Amino acid sequence: MARSLRSDAQRNRQRILEAAEVVFALKGPSASTEEIAQKAGVGIGTVFRHFPTKEALLQAIIEVLAVRVAAETGNLARTGEPATAFFEFFTWVIGQAAEQRTVVDLLAEAGVEVTVAKPVDALRDSVAALLAGAQRAGAVRRDVGVPEVLALLIGLCQASLHAGWSPEVRDRTLAVVFDGLRPSPAAESP
Repeated sequence: MARSLRSDAQRNRQRILEAAEVVFALKGPSASTEEIAQKAGVGIGTVFRHFPTKEALLQAIIEVLAVRVAAETGNLARTGEPATAFFEFFTWVIGQAAEQRTVVDLLAEAGVEVTVAKPVDALRDSVAALLAGAQRAGAVRRDVGVPEVLALLIGLCQASLHAGWSPEVRDRTLAVVFDGLRPSPAAESP
């Protein structure tokens, strides 16, 4: 839809989405479309022209997040240090899931089922590139494959979303997972 809009309408849509992310993160379910319109610097009618319902706005935020994750993943796969890019990506994705918890909760309240499986699965090629680089650098065990990585990502994102992990719990959980993904010292010995 955004591609067929005039440039001013595209800018308005983008401002609404950015404002909505901020307002929902701050206010949670009590956030109103009027607050979003004010933060975006547009009228309420403009918000409703782009997003006829609060649920449509929330779904659009999830889509924007998926695009953001895909871009970040591709960037890390192309330019990141192979030994660390895989772990940076993993940490970033789990952090994004936690940051978007309010949006996911609001969608669930509206009866919209939210799963991270499809957006994470769409990253398969970039995840494969990050994993291969990390394995060549000796940072990840050779017996770990893309299906295991995707399963871990989906599981950890869902857990982070629904359990409301604190940053400390998230960091400790990732440390345990990362220890399991790294080659053991015994496996490295000749």
